[in-house]
Amino acid sequence: MKIRTMTRHATCLLFAAAALLLVGCVETRFEAPLGDNIESCDVSWKGLWLADEGKTTESTDGAFYVDHECRFHVLDQTEPGTPLKPIHVPLNFVHDGGNDYIVVSDAQLKGLVKLSAPHAIEPAPEKSFFFARYRLRGDALDLHDVDAERVAKLILDAKIEGTIDKTATELHVYVRGNRQQMLDIVRKHAIFNDKPTRLKRSEQSVEAYEKALLARQRKDTP
Repeated sequence: MKIRTMTRHATCLLFAAAALLLVGCVETRFEAPLGDNIESCDVSWKGLWLADEGKTTESTDGAFYVDHECRFHVLDQTEPGTPLKPIHVPLNFVHDGGNDYIVVSDAQLKGLVKLSAPHAIEPAPEKSFFFARYRLRGDALDLHDVDAERVAKLILDAKIEGTIDKTATELHVYVRGNRQQMLDIVRKHAIFNDKPTRLKRSEQSVEAYEKALLARQRKDTP
């Protein structure tokens, strides 16, 4: 059975959440959203966003698009050479203390990736949440996903409450608390990766981007 998973880069394209999201062998989930002042739109995200290959750790095609109604779409391609499929993912935004965050629940990701329930949590929660921090300046968007190792250490040091499920190849961290406690965590602790994935806003339309992408993939095919 083929199950799609998200790499760190694909995660950041979602939070792309940040998005900021680490889904697969390493992940951090949160019991509650990030505070109460949550918005469904940041108009500065509108447009087509592509990976800045000089500022990201992986070289791969990937893009997302925020339309004129402020709806976030991952431009998915199941196989090279196939048309792009826009997948709508409802994102939420939090602005606090000069920092900007993305929040998305695992339930909102079902159309994009197959997710299991949080590891070693009984009973399984109805939903859990992923966070990412972002910085948007002009046409440059830096996305910082959560550093699971840092969060695990905070739990081990009893600075925050949660559980850790770790094997030789996997690390699953679950942070417990209510909305205010989640906000306190990001205010008090450096839980996000220092090195961001950078995306650049493109002047291309989605149609022009798709056309150029398919042409390049045909050229690269032996």
